[in-house]
Amino acid sequence: MSISGELPAEGSDGEEVFINEEDIIHEITIDEEDLPDRDDDDEDGGDRMDDSEDVDDSTYIFQGHKDEVFTVACSPTDASLVASGGKDDRGFLWRIGSAEGALELTGHSDTVSTVAFSSDGKLLACGSFDGQINVWSTATHSLQGTLEGSGSGFEWLKWHPRGHLIIAGSEDCNVWMWNADHNTILNTFAGHSSTVTCGDFTPDGKLVCTGSDDATLRIWDPRSAQSRHVVRGHGYHTDGLTCLSITLDSQTVVSGSKDNSVHL
Repeated sequence: MSISGELPAEGSDGEEVFINEEDIIHEITIDEEDLPDRDDDDEDGGDRMDDSEDVDDSTYIFQGHKDEVFTVACSPTDASLVASGGKDDRGFLWRIGSAEGALELTGHSDTVSTVAFSSDGKLLACGSFDGQINVWSTATHSLQGTLEGSGSGFEWLKWHPRGHLIIAGSEDCNVWMWNADHNTILNTFAGHSSTVTCGDFTPDGKLVCTGSDDATLRIWDPRSAQSRHVVRGHGYHTDGLTCLSITLDSQTVVSGSKDNSVHL
């Protein structure tokens, strides 16, 4: 192992310890020719890496897309089932290592920006900048329904943690909520003044949290679609939010922003 410069570590009594070149016990030189090479493309559209001791032979490359891939999701109930979407206006449902080929999630006319499985793994939602969300059955590979809002593109979508409700953030400044079993709109959450860039249900399913390019975080009542709290201004982000995550106890929201900061 080779160490360049000085790296701080912590001693048994808590003081900083600095490691330098004098502490090297043995240096091992790696010859690039010894590293595994990638095999040629598999016929089923995916590549497996060289089957050597240092590489897991389950490593798999899916090559169905023809342009940038923007979103991927793994099924919560089937470790081999994966969905993806990209700039080529295409979504795919595919199984790692399977020779059966991938199911193309057809019907979109613009970038597929977001995909997500329901918590029970039975449904897959595929959202696009074309203003549509298509919901597919993972068992039958059939289209269950199409969800629409105002026609503006969808940035993201999330499923309720225990049911077939979907929320999605739109370029029209709104958050939309549907019942995916009946393909019906339940609520529209209006209040943001710019694109809704991120959001989610709290893990207990009782609230919805969203972030926007307007540099605010909003907390909503999903039943009434009323905004309970707005976090903004001095001490909070000074530029648009890009991402958020909610702790498992549903008590804390972590948000990231274009202003280079993370807030809790």
